Amino acid sequence: MRAEPTSAPSPTPPTPPTPLSAGTGRTRRALPWAVIALWIVVLAVSGVFAGKLSGVKHDDAVDYLPASAQSTQVARIQQAMPGGGSTDLVLVYRRAGGLTAADRAAVQQQTDALRAAFPVVGAAPHTVTAADGRTAMVPVAIAQNAGKPEDVVKKVRTQLADGRPDGLTVLVGGPGGAQADAREVFGSVDGPLLMATAGVVALLLILTYRSPFLWLVPLGVVGVAAGTSMAVAYGLVEGFGLTVSSMSSSVMTVLIFGAGTDYALLLISRYRDELRHTADPYQAMATALRRVGPAVLTSAATVVAGLLCLLAADLNSSSGLGPAGAVGIVCALAAMTTLLPAVLVLLGRRVFWPLIPAYGAEPRTGRGLYRRIGELVTRRPVVVLVASMAAVGALALGIGNLPGSLRQDDTFTSTPDSVAAGRILQNAFPDHSTQAVTVVVPTAKAAAAETAVRGTAGVASTAPGRTGGGWSEISVYPAAAPDSPAEHDTIRRLRAATAPEHGLVGGTSAQRLDTATTSSRDRNLVVPLVIGAVFLLLAALLRSLIAPLLLTAATVAVWGAALGIGGLLFGPVLGLKGMDPGLPLLTFVFLVALGVDYGIFLMHRMREETVRGAEPRKAIVTSLDATGGVIASAGIVLAATFSVLTSMPLVMMVEMGSVIALGVLLDTFVVRTFLVPGAAALLGRRVWWAPWKAGRRGVDGSAPAVEVEPVRVGSR
Repeated sequence: MRAEPTSAPSPTPPTPPTPLSAGTGRTRRALPWAVIALWIVVLAVSGVFAGKLSGVKHDDAVDYLPASAQSTQVARIQQAMPGGGSTDLVLVYRRAGGLTAADRAAVQQQTDALRAAFPVVGAAPHTVTAADGRTAMVPVAIAQNAGKPEDVVKKVRTQLADGRPDGLTVLVGGPGGAQADAREVFGSVDGPLLMATAGVVALLLILTYRSPFLWLVPLGVVGVAAGTSMAVAYGLVEGFGLTVSSMSSSVMTVLIFGAGTDYALLLISRYRDELRHTADPYQAMATALRRVGPAVLTSAATVVAGLLCLLAADLNSSSGLGPAGAVGIVCALAAMTTLLPAVLVLLGRRVFWPLIPAYGAEPRTGRGLYRRIGELVTRRPVVVLVASMAAVGALALGIGNLPGSLRQDDTFTSTPDSVAAGRILQNAFPDHSTQAVTVVVPTAKAAAAETAVRGTAGVASTAPGRTGGGWSEISVYPAAAPDSPAEHDTIRRLRAATAPEHGLVGGTSAQRLDTATTSSRDRNLVVPLVIGAVFLLLAALLRSLIAPLLLTAATVAVWGAALGIGGLLFGPVLGLKGMDPGLPLLTFVFLVALGVDYGIFLMHRMREETVRGAEPRKAIVTSLDATGGVIASAGIVLAATFSVLTSMPLVMMVEMGSVIALGVLLDTFVVRTFLVPGAAALLGRRVWWAPWKAGRRGVDGSAPAVEVEPVRVGSR
């Protein structure tokens, strides 16, 4: 793993040191200090607000959904009813040998004590015993004014733990229990995630630079960018009502560390190279920034554009992730192009110790790994291209093995009380749902609506609920298991049956159904937007239509292959029982936006070599040799940072981290190394074709050729 190019086509003579005027010298010494002072002010201000982000996160399913979703409307109506919203619990009692008389007495005693301790809304709690006599459940709806769901559940669990007969299992499940467990998990991931991500990045930087000091600089700057982005995200939440979930915050942190470190690798690699040709570190950094700036800026712009396309999503969790991630990228870019250069210039060459780049020394030359790969690709482009396409295509076939939708009980990689309770109930009541679906109807039409509900296929039982604000509740228990396709069909039939009475169907299962429906709609809308935005930015940078088309198609192929690997990994290897409906869209946005980065670094250098007059295949070899090590290091860092998500106790995080990490590695070591160079070798100069340049001159006198216009990036 290398963090710098190892060869150059024609070494540039070292720039002799030139005397600087006193004024220029003072400016050069003062500017880095001024930049650092500015960032100290930014960090001081952002530190006041960064910690407040955790207090404004939204992790409830109803917060993710658009206002137009029926389940969202039901939740809003319930807020206006007596007692407001509710924390819906299911108390589960089980004894393997069968419930005893003492057990049943304890159930009744605890239920009465619960009603005395908490305000209960809706129907009075009643005990339902399973046919086998080993399990009993008590649905309880506690009014919202009793406190936060997580606090209520904690108190209920503490109260139920006292006074139960020996050998009787007592668990608190239901939507409220699951919500409390989820918030506890979300609240515990931020610190470990940040530490794990920083640790992974630190280790990789130490291995890359082999310096006891250098790794501290980019890592510290990335930390500054992360703190700043949290403060800005908090401002967006307060100022514009942005929905930021714990998942959004976690992904933003990983994205900043991954992308920010990538930018640092590219800049430091070029800076180290320029130090060999320039005596003055200030001038070497200015040249390095000028030469890598366009590629890094376009790279960041593609990620920001792709993320901002998520604003078109109806799902609030997705549309909120877009700006949050974009803020992270902008902060990372700003820190890596201002603060990092300032610190490196002030530290001078000694920061690279023990591998200090000496002025006038030439970089290592020879037939490095990526030069040999480039020679192989240009010598046998058809074989390389077909083999790499076949590999990517074969992996994509695994998409057919992806698991179905993720059920609520399968959300965690661990087994909290709510999940254990849900599994017990599913086994004890196989023909009856233990999770109510809530129907709200105008009070004047409640009788007709209840008749329609009872006559709906798939409904096992109903119970009247609260009335208030002109609306009445009906609790409906489907015959099918919660979150099953059969239950979702029952919810659709309920919506059709109550529509004439202006009824609305909500509840936890309805929320998950609405989430899946909205995710599908968002995917169909956002995916084309991301492809279009990325393609246009690439066309603007590369001034071509073929090269952007090649890179965009390659990144889409990587996404398909990465999902295919997920299909082979999730169920058979990891034992995951479902897939979050938002996973395809989010992984697409990240893999396409981030994957294009490496294509930009490669193709930008290839175009640079072509402008200098290199023959197309020679340009490919030189570009692979010059950028291969940097891209490999950047890809490993980015994949490693996203793989940290797989250590989180949430299935969605594990799946997202796995798909993105594997996709980045596939993109780095197969697509950017073999597939794209192989296609470019076959296309030759035609890879730079654009209609506005066609016909200017001929290729071998037989057809219009492509004139590659110079890119003004300060190339030698």
